[in-house]
Amino acid sequence: MPDRLDSNAVKIIEIMGVSTKSYEDALDHAVAKAAESINGIMNVEVTKQTASVRDGKVTRYEITVKLSFIVR
Repeated sequence: MPDRLDSNAVKIIEIMGVSTKSYEDALDHAVAKAAESINGIMNVEVTKQTASVRDGKVTRYEITVKLSFIVR
C-alpha cells in the first residue's frame, strides 16, 4: 500500500458482486457500485468465488471482495 498510509487509517469492507457473464464482470460491478459512494478505493482482495448452476450451465457468477480505502 502507498506511503500515504503512514499517518492515516484504512477502512476495509466486504461486498459481493454478481454477474451473469463472468467473475471478472462481477468484480467490475462490485468495484463500480462501491465507488459510487466510497471515495479513494485503494485495494481489492478477492476472498470468495461462487456460481449458480442450472441444467449443467453456469447462470450466475458471484464474487466476494474486501475493499480498502483511507478514512478521512
